[in-house]
Amino acid sequence: MRKLFIAAFMFVSIFGTKVMADIKMGIILGFTGPIESLTPAMAASAELAFKEASDSGSLLGGKKIEPVRADSTCVDSAAATAAAEGLISGGVAAIMGADCSGVTGAIATNVAVPNGVVMISPSATSPGLTTLDDKGYFFRTAPSDARGGQILADITKDRKVKSVAITYTNNDYGKGLADVYKAAVEAHGIKVTTVTAHEDGKADYSSEVATLASAGGDAVAVIGYLDQGGKGIIQASLDSGAFDRFILSDGMIGQSLVDAFGKDLSKSFGSLPGSTGKGAGIFAEVAKAGGVEASGPYTGESYDAAALIVLAMQAGNSADRASIAKHVMDVANAPGTKIYPGELKKGLDLLAKGKKINYEGATGVTFTDVGEAEGSFLEQEVKGGKFKTKKQR
Repeated sequence: MRKLFIAAFMFVSIFGTKVMADIKMGIILGFTGPIESLTPAMAASAELAFKEASDSGSLLGGKKIEPVRADSTCVDSAAATAAAEGLISGGVAAIMGADCSGVTGAIATNVAVPNGVVMISPSATSPGLTTLDDKGYFFRTAPSDARGGQILADITKDRKVKSVAITYTNNDYGKGLADVYKAAVEAHGIKVTTVTAHEDGKADYSSEVATLASAGGDAVAVIGYLDQGGKGIIQASLDSGAFDRFILSDGMIGQSLVDAFGKDLSKSFGSLPGSTGKGAGIFAEVAKAGGVEASGPYTGESYDAAALIVLAMQAGNSADRASIAKHVMDVANAPGTKIYPGELKKGLDLLAKGKKINYEGATGVTFTDVGEAEGSFLEQEVKGGKFKTKKQR
């Protein structure tokens, strides 16, 4: 009797879950790897948008979303591709992610696009993704490093740095951003003393720092990851006294870096995509109410990526993969009623009535004709034990 009761309970539980979770949605981020301290908040922000749409009762007549997480590792394309294949074989309608540029390109090219599944990345910034042959299935709420590198160079000039050594993580993201940044700082008349790659996963970076130090520079630009080689470069620089001023790419900005080095980062600065506009303030309130820490990098972009997916479903009145792809641009840009975080029900209801919406979201979403955010950037510096925004660029 007890076994029959347990079996019946399990059947009811499973059946109930399937009824409530009508639409599976993939979230693929580097839950392990060089940005693992950032991804929990990114995933939680996306899930906040999915929950908001589910709880509204307005999504496709009352459908619910079941988020399914997978690990991109950020750096292992084979593992990321396998994880994405698992999501797609499991029936996800679309994917929020991936995160790092290399694995994002691999998933899009090898898995998502061939299977006709929309991906919206909140943080893949390589310029190479702009020309990806994506058949209209790949989007990103983060702007390209083609602009990000220029912004970082502008900040470097404004901070009166006269010479800089550059080190970058040896992958698509690192190389692409380093190339843009080098050209931009040189255009500002700043001397680049050397440009060297570093590999992630090493225990010691003293030899890399020795090479940078021999070239000299007022500062070293560290284009990498805060939980991996980039952190190692800073550690070896401080240990040897080679550098005490660091110019930080977006992948280097996060609380774990400040926790590791504290006041030793007081002369340092960097930039990352973000906004101080109306949507950003609203998102901070919505996230706080939802128990999500929204101050970290790419949290707003993650919420926006998830929101665009659900709004695109509603615009096409379907969770069909091709329909989602067809309608992302329709909800992302003007014309239409502006929709901010916490207003997904409003957007869903307007779409259900055949009205146009213009999703502004947390980051002031506006897509270019290839489906990537034009974007704005935040100049960052360390104050009071945290990364703080000096101003929007």
